[in-house]
Amino acid sequence: MTFGVLLSGAVIVETVFAYPGLGLLLYEGILALDFPLVQGVFLLLVFSMILANIAADITQGRLDPRLRGGQDQNA
Repeated sequence: MTFGVLLSGAVIVETVFAYPGLGLLLYEGILALDFPLVQGVFLLLVFSMILANIAADITQGRLDPRLRGGQDQNA
């Protein structure tokens, strides 16, 4: 969940300090009303969020034995 905050903060930091990156590209695309650019950047950011969440779920499942599937031990 913190990854989304990191991405949204990138827009602010890159705009204030004029760092070249996706945040600044998104900001300039919004100002220029370049809708295909804005959609592409959003698609890339959303796709990276989904991959990060999948990686976190897989890692958590491997590290925590309570989350592993399998047969019921009590039956």
